Amino acid sequence: MSSSRPTALRVLRLRVKDKHASWLSGLAREVNTVFNYCNELSVKVFERERRFLSGFDFWPFLKGVTRGDCALHLPVQAVQEIAEEYARRRRQHRKVRLAWRRSGGARRSLGWIPFKVKTIRYRGGQVYFAGRWLSLWDSYGLGDFELRAGNFSEDSRGRWYLNICAPRAQRVGGERNKPSVGSILDRSVPSLGIDLGLKRFAAFSDDVMPPIDAERFYRDLEPALARAQRARQRTRTRAIHAKIANRRKDFLHKLSTRLVTGHGALFVGNVNASALAKTRQAKSVLDAGWSAFRTMLLYKCADAGVWFEEVDEAFSTQTCSVCNSRAGPKGRQGLGIRGWQCAVCRAIHDRNVNAAHNILAAGHRRLAEGILGP
Repeated sequence: MSSSRPTALRVLRLRVKDKHASWLSGLAREVNTVFNYCNELSVKVFERERRFLSGFDFWPFLKGVTRGDCALHLPVQAVQEIAEEYARRRRQHRKVRLAWRRSGGARRSLGWIPFKVKTIRYRGGQVYFAGRWLSLWDSYGLGDFELRAGNFSEDSRGRWYLNICAPRAQRVGGERNKPSVGSILDRSVPSLGIDLGLKRFAAFSDDVMPPIDAERFYRDLEPALARAQRARQRTRTRAIHAKIANRRKDFLHKLSTRLVTGHGALFVGNVNASALAKTRQAKSVLDAGWSAFRTMLLYKCADAGVWFEEVDEAFSTQTCSVCNSRAGPKGRQGLGIRGWQCAVCRAIHDRNVNAAHNILAAGHRRLAEGILGP
């Protein structure tokens, strides 16, 4: 009896050369036409029959759009994928009608061209799609992968990228099961509690790991961005925004990878970033990228066989991690803003590190109670 190694899907992102940008933009306008047609048709069917069309229900209405004198240049599989994606998004957002995709103007929708499995093929550093060979910078070696579904996408600078799914055999870390609950609870396998903040991006329950101060991705480039905006240099403005985003993603990816490879369980506080983004702290919250960091931890832990959970961090800074009393911070004199002393056991705490210890304890309780899944 033969056994095959388990596989996982990986999304590869490669940049398409700029000489194909105008042609891809033309296909993107056709995508917007099909999407808006499905949007309007769905509204009319709902008004008449009080039902929503599924992705397959759109197919009869889209027959013949790729044939004739006024035919679209999109492959028929791409047209079907647009309709199915519209149905998925409409169901996800629970709306009768989605926003229209605009092909021009100040609020133009960025280009997006989806495709299905076997609609695209690779040969000699190029991909064949919709009757044309497209050159790209192949940094992954697509010839070694079995290409699945994906899409072409455009960024704010007008650059096009190929995003495609490719199966691969899981690494050794992904094949093994997660560490046992007992090994996590008895500390034979290291686990870590993480408290997210603004001045300190992350504080850890491991005393050996020092807290990481928040980076100034946006604040450092804010003067240059302001000058470019005042001079109405749109190209330069978009380049600075892209630089800020790339610096943030580089920092978050390196930090999340280091945490996942060194621990068997990670527990992070469920700070509500979307709510704080509506307060006066919005600039710092959005610049920190808490949600992106937790998303990276989620899929990297799933791939490496590491426990991961977001736990409730309510009162984590005010509860003593030594005696578990919630007497509140007392004796702040001489300890600074971030230090406080427990009124019961007289232990001195750093506010963020104490919260990380409480988050770790909450994660261990959830593991012991069997709340977390396998």
